[in-house]
Amino acid sequence: MRKLRNEELNRLDVESFKVHRKTPLIVILDNIRSLHNIGAVFRTADAFLIEKVYLCGITACPPNKEIRKTALGATESVSWTYEKDTQNLVRRLQEDGVQTVAIEQAERATLLGNFEAVPQQKYAVVFGNEVKGVQQAVVDVCDQVIEIPQFGTKHSLNISVSAGIVLWEFFQKLRA
Repeated sequence: MRKLRNEELNRLDVESFKVHRKTPLIVILDNIRSLHNIGAVFRTADAFLIEKVYLCGITACPPNKEIRKTALGATESVSWTYEKDTQNLVRRLQEDGVQTVAIEQAERATLLGNFEAVPQQKYAVVFGNEVKGVQQAVVDVCDQVIEIPQFGTKHSLNISVSAGIVLWEFFQKLRA
């Protein structure tokens, strides 16, 4: 097998990406500390045609050279907005008919593999701080909680890894 060169991958350019049909999915980053994690989420959002990324609380915003280092230009293609208060953002999205989902370990959480997407429904997934997770006040206002099953000794995954897993799963279910 021969590795493909970048020009053989037939990827969208930035302008084509902006007008292309998006996955009906919004990403909310709730107080993410690591600039590299933020950049990695942008890059994953680009890969799966995510509609928008909201950067909330202490989450840094582009332009930033550390975000750019891992985003590799995705901050130019993926639409994003800063919002100070995650809880208010979640409520506003709900008023617009968006189903809000905290990605967290919680009582009565749905395991990611058991989640059934509703056709034509727009979703917003909330990823939390690297240490504290999604704020409890935000979990309280979300429509549901989804948990990524884990079986080892650690209690959590890196936020960029979680985003990759969750966005791929939603992409498959929403683009089917």
